[in-house]
Amino acid sequence: MLEFSADAEKADGMAADSSRDKAVVVVGAGPAGLMAAETIARSGRRVVVHDASASPARKFLLAGRGGLNLTHSEPLPTLLTRYGEAAERLRPAIEAFPPEALRRWAAELGEETFVGSSGRVFPKSFKATPLLRAWLRRLDGLGVVLKSRSRFAGFGAGGALRFVSPGGEETVEAGAAVFALGGASWPRLGSDGGWVEAFREAGVDVSPLKPANCGFRVAWSEIVRAKFAGAPLKTVALSHGEARVRGEAMVTETGLEGGAIYGLSARLREAVAAEGGTTLAIDFRPDVEEGALAQRLVRKPGESVSTVLRKAGLPPVAAALMREAGTLPADAEGLARRAKHCAIRLIGTAPIARAISTAGGVAWSAIDPDSMAIRRPGVFVAGEMIDWEAPTGGYLLQACFSTGAAAGRAAARFAAADLHETDRRD
Repeated sequence: MLEFSADAEKADGMAADSSRDKAVVVVGAGPAGLMAAETIARSGRRVVVHDASASPARKFLLAGRGGLNLTHSEPLPTLLTRYGEAAERLRPAIEAFPPEALRRWAAELGEETFVGSSGRVFPKSFKATPLLRAWLRRLDGLGVVLKSRSRFAGFGAGGALRFVSPGGEETVEAGAAVFALGGASWPRLGSDGGWVEAFREAGVDVSPLKPANCGFRVAWSEIVRAKFAGAPLKTVALSHGEARVRGEAMVTETGLEGGAIYGLSARLREAVAAEGGTTLAIDFRPDVEEGALAQRLVRKPGESVSTVLRKAGLPPVAAALMREAGTLPADAEGLARRAKHCAIRLIGTAPIARAISTAGGVAWSAIDPDSMAIRRPGVFVAGEMIDWEAPTGGYLLQACFSTGAAAGRAAARFAAADLHETDRRD
């Protein structure tokens, strides 16, 4: 993996420079952090990026294995609704760096994008690696320095930042700092939530981190665990209360996961937390009315239930899940009702380490409109560190890029204002 120029002499040069020209520090080298670094560097400020991993943007590269869904093409007012309660707080950042700007940015790096049939936006290469390589070359050209294997260890005296690396601990005084350390999903890729306690100790309110776009646990029978773990549920509709999502899901050994599940994960998670469990309804034939399906489920003399279900287009996995909901009805109308409203009891969320993203994080009440911590002037936050969530479909990366750019602009302004104030005092 191509990285920034990061020799020790260059990275430590900030200590020898005038204290009135402190570098702006970015903590975290994911999409939000790297976008913040680029934005700050373009303002003329020196930037040093600290990242705990050996190489940058590891979770970004993992996302690219599925085609790298960068953003979504739907109109901006519609796109903003995907962020739920956080939409108004995210609006300024996303309006300042909307999907069109993100696509232009990718094109400038040599990665043209296209809109898929679902409205999602992808690089034409369908890969993250070429985009990241070009981005790192640009950042290197802008003078951005990366210090890898440098983990944030907390705040020191006078607002300094403490980092631990293989070479020991160092304390850094920064002109401003942007934190983009992610949530707690996929901790092996760097987002382990280890920053939470340090921020709380610094007086910054952090809402508990929770899994988002996650799977859910079901107490399957041994038959389902043994025979159907890994089986896809194609073109189904899932319902919870008044919410209904069409798409695909998958049976796992411990429950259910997949795109349609993720679309309901926020409300399912809250229901499970409040009630200890909740019921999900599966419609295995969303394109067929219940009455029409009942006509297809009329059994001929001697015909088994399994056979009639298969003839009606219900695969073995659907039949198995219909049995999990209770003894199968003998009549066609009852079978049709079960196939259209198959109730599955969810007993918990899958572990946060397996979630695609994270809810919770730095509370909106703890930061100002520029995403600066009210109790920590000069400390800005971006990306999944902030308390927002969104479904898959490009919305996650869009908000990470947008909030990274917004925090970068604000941090550059803060550092410049601080320098001017220092000059005035001198």
